[in-house]
Amino acid sequence: MELSNYFYRTLIYSEVKGQVHVYEKLPPHSLIPLDPWLGRVMQLADGQHTLQEMIDYVASQYQGDIPENYLKTIGSVIERLIETEAVALSQTPYTLPYHLAMPKEHQDPAVAERSMKEAGYPTA
Repeated sequence: MELSNYFYRTLIYSEVKGQVHVYEKLPPHSLIPLDPWLGRVMQLADGQHTLQEMIDYVASQYQGDIPENYLKTIGSVIERLIETEAVALSQTPYTLPYHLAMPKEHQDPAVAERSMKEAGYPTA
C-alpha cells in the first residue's frame, strides 16, 4: 500500500451518538455500525490527505504513548476499508461529492439526492 496516496470514502456515513455508521451503497441503504477504528478512518477519509498524514495524525492523538501494535492495527483497518470498497485511493487529492463530504445528518436532503444522482449512486 502506497502511503503517499490520498484516501477517500465511497459510502455515505452518519455519526449517531458518538458512533460512526455507513450506509450500504445499494438500496435499501441499511445502516451499518463501525467499530471505533474503522469509524475514525472513515471520518478522516476526505480525499485531501494522504494515508501517511492520517497515520501520523491518529498517532499524534496518543500524545507520545502510541500503542505497540499501532501501525499493524491501522494498516489492517485501512486494508479492510479498501477491500470492502468503503474507501478508495487516489494518487492526487480527490474532492468528495456533496453526499459523501459530511455526515448524512448535516446534509440538505434535496442537495444530497441531486449529488447522489449526478454521481450515479444507486437510490431507492
